[in-house]
Amino acid sequence: MDVPSAVPRTAPSFPRYLAPRLREALGDTPAVLIHGPRQSGKTTLARTVGEPRGYRYVSFDDETILAAARNDPVGFVSGLPAKTILDEVQRVPEIFTSLKAAIDRRRTSGRFILTGSANVLFVPKLADSLAGRMGILRLHPLAQCEVENERSRFLDRLFGGGFKSGLSDRLGTGLAERIAAGGYPAALSRRTAPRRRSWYRDYVETQIQRDVRDLARIHSLDALPKLLAVIATQTAGLVNVANLAAPFELTRQTIHDYVTLLERVFLVERLPAWHSNRLRRLVKRPKLHLGDTGVACSLLGVDAAGLERDRQILGPLLETVVLQELRRQASWRTNPLDFFHFRDRDDFEVDIVLEQGHAAVAGVEVKAAASVSERDLRGLRKLAEAAGKRFVRGVVLYDGEARIRFDERFQAVPLRALWEAT
Repeated sequence: MDVPSAVPRTAPSFPRYLAPRLREALGDTPAVLIHGPRQSGKTTLARTVGEPRGYRYVSFDDETILAAARNDPVGFVSGLPAKTILDEVQRVPEIFTSLKAAIDRRRTSGRFILTGSANVLFVPKLADSLAGRMGILRLHPLAQCEVENERSRFLDRLFGGGFKSGLSDRLGTGLAERIAAGGYPAALSRRTAPRRRSWYRDYVETQIQRDVRDLARIHSLDALPKLLAVIATQTAGLVNVANLAAPFELTRQTIHDYVTLLERVFLVERLPAWHSNRLRRLVKRPKLHLGDTGVACSLLGVDAAGLERDRQILGPLLETVVLQELRRQASWRTNPLDFFHFRDRDDFEVDIVLEQGHAAVAGVEVKAAASVSERDLRGLRKLAEAAGKRFVRGVVLYDGEARIRFDERFQAVPLRALWEAT
């Protein structure tokens, strides 16, 4: 059967499912920060929601405006309109205290929409200055369900009644296409795979030269793209600073600091280990994932055809793309989810563990293969034992056709069910 291309053929306008949460937050919170990687669509979302409501747009990527805010933050904030979008606020941390004072003088909902390409939660003074006054929303690059304009119910089914039996088409070559294409709107608007890869290469360079430089005055900016490329070869693996440091004449502490910087601009992220008092032999090291597989494939110099040929690269990148899809879908849910991985010293493991508060635990195992067996449930069953009554469901995502119910709590589900409204 013919498999539709995983990549849009024309420059599309994508829905952003975080928009309702932004509108809701503006109704009861003085300031709302949308943070996430540069070019993920923060500005578009802020202006799409804000400008019809009378918000004025101000960007700190404009050097003149940036200088004015840095030189006189009090005067700058006092001269802002009643409703303002402030874009790329991480470039001018001096204004946070003035924003706090302005909000305290006239505490009304929805005064400011802020966007930032660096994680302000890594900078306690910035986050603390607006504590109780600022809502924080994370905007990721596009989820696959946004690309497809589908309303996925995967997370509802994972924590709810499970997945109905049925058949789906295999993704086949479309799986590698999705991994290589990534989720950045500007990249997906490019018509060919080489043009998308070129966009991602330029993007990494711009991110490091602009946002990382703003955050930290370091002498080895040229080492960061190389470090990011090394991380791309180890995505979905346990953090090993010694391995990351091996290609560089840098100390382990320096490499650790650089990884933290890359986290702060959302290019990489750590996935902590899940733990339980019921099991004593758990591995506690986090995993390290690239923030987007389009970036990873560009750094690795691999396209969809290359992924098809090299399954050793495809497997970890598939695990990363599933994690990022789940994170992106979780970001617009009302009930927050926490993400982990599970591994014990007997090599039982689960790629992704999701916790809904203290009440429910679910596990997702990822396979690039077209078949699944009872053996693929080993880690999920171990996780169920450790989580006890909190465990609700274990799912193996695989590139097959059938939804298979092994028993009440364990199922195998085709990968495309992750983003399709079925």
